[in-house]
Amino acid sequence: MTLPQRIAHIVKHGMAALHPCVYGELNSKNAIDEIAADLGRELSYLPLGRPSKEVVADFVARLPEVKRLVETDVTAAYEGDPAATSRMEVVMAYPGLLAVSVHRMAHELYRLGVPVIPRIMSELAHSKTGIDIHPGATIGERFFIDHGTGVVIGETTVIGRNVRLYQGVTLGGLSFDKDANGVLVKGLKRHPNIEDNVVIYANATILGGGTTIGHDSEIGGNVWIKDSVPPYSRVYNKPPSPVIKSIS
Repeated sequence: MTLPQRIAHIVKHGMAALHPCVYGELNSKNAIDEIAADLGRELSYLPLGRPSKEVVADFVARLPEVKRLVETDVTAAYEGDPAATSRMEVVMAYPGLLAVSVHRMAHELYRLGVPVIPRIMSELAHSKTGIDIHPGATIGERFFIDHGTGVVIGETTVIGRNVRLYQGVTLGGLSFDKDANGVLVKGLKRHPNIEDNVVIYANATILGGGTTIGHDSEIGGNVWIKDSVPPYSRVYNKPPSPVIKSIS
């Protein structure tokens, strides 16, 4: 079994722990036991700087908070989408909820300094949903990605509470700094901050580590932003002026 296939098992058991009524045949407790066993085996091969058992224990201890956050995401999707008929439908059928659930687990492993595995988890979710969230991104509660295809959220993005994104949104970086030898400088803040209660509509692009979208703002579709926006703002392009001609 390849490494991505083994990580897929960890993701499967993680989803069973977060959503035991939907994912897998395991109940929540058994799923956590399976995660601990699978993760422990994988971590034993990686450079961690401390015993793998400690990392696994820390991760398992964080799962209740991850579950609480994911439950707020389910509520945000159900309350924010008039097409959602139930919370169960959100869990079973919404790609945004799947991507965010996997992200929240991967993010905890990222915070614990686990190499490789969080990124593989994110790419598994990316390949299934079309939503690309780097495990380093920090995301507050009640996060909702509607439709989702083509969303990109970079590593150093910080997203506040009660934020909604639509398909095609990019929270990305500008040009990358290089050192005197022309090598990319890593570890810098490259991606934007999105404060609380922000809605970002389809295909908007927001770039740069110094860019902040102020709270309670609305970002229209197809806009390009690389400068900060103050709170309570509405940002949009001027309406196009299409020309309609008869072909008869």
